[in-house]
Amino acid sequence: MIMETLSKDAQKQIGQFVAEDYRTAAVFSKYGIDFCCKGHRTIEEVCTKKDIDSNELLLDLDRVLSANTDQSIDYKSWPLDLLAEYIEKKHHRYVEEKIPVLRQFLDKLCRVHGERHPELFKINEHFTASAGELAAHMKKEELILFPFIKKMVKAQLDRGAILAPQFGSVENPIAMMMQEHDNEGERFRLISELTNNYNPPADACNTYRVTFAMLDEFEKDLHLHIHLENNILFPEAVKLEKAFS
Repeated sequence: MIMETLSKDAQKQIGQFVAEDYRTAAVFSKYGIDFCCKGHRTIEEVCTKKDIDSNELLLDLDRVLSANTDQSIDYKSWPLDLLAEYIEKKHHRYVEEKIPVLRQFLDKLCRVHGERHPELFKINEHFTASAGELAAHMKKEELILFPFIKKMVKAQLDRGAILAPQFGSVENPIAMMMQEHDNEGERFRLISELTNNYNPPADACNTYRVTFAMLDEFEKDLHLHIHLENNILFPEAVKLEKAFS
């Protein structure tokens, strides 16, 4: 019976696991599996590609899912307008608050430690590029995509109609947002490699250690941020728009 369940779960998409219970994200992170930008892959597919024992991974997932805890938030049950508002207020604000601090710290590290650790310049370059792209990306969501999702929710509650937006279907801005998510996911994969998975060198000062810890936290928040959009908000918005037509 257990093997039948494991076999069935092997065909399930990673993003689906995380959408149903965010605690599974920690398991995928442990195995170095991208659950946000590449959440559309099945367990079997990613295990074959990364040479991971799928049964071992699935048993780890089962242990997490079987654990009694009330820490898991069921984002999938939230109304779409609430989820969009939450992403903006929590994750967008987080990015806006952390970027100036991290840029200041990275500039300082490059000045003080750059000669001994030239990889810092590349880290700084990637993060600066990400900061600019994320700022533009979030504004597009806040000014274009999220307001339309909220309009659809209101129209559904009022049993009204919606006017066709200038961008055509909601799938058009969503496709753009998902591509930009992929770009940032790739950028942070490079930053993770350059920082030795956010492990500072032996000669690191306190600022060095704090900066790497902040970059690690920033990436984890970005993963949850992208997951909520790619695997929950966006697919449900597409479904909602189709319900009107």
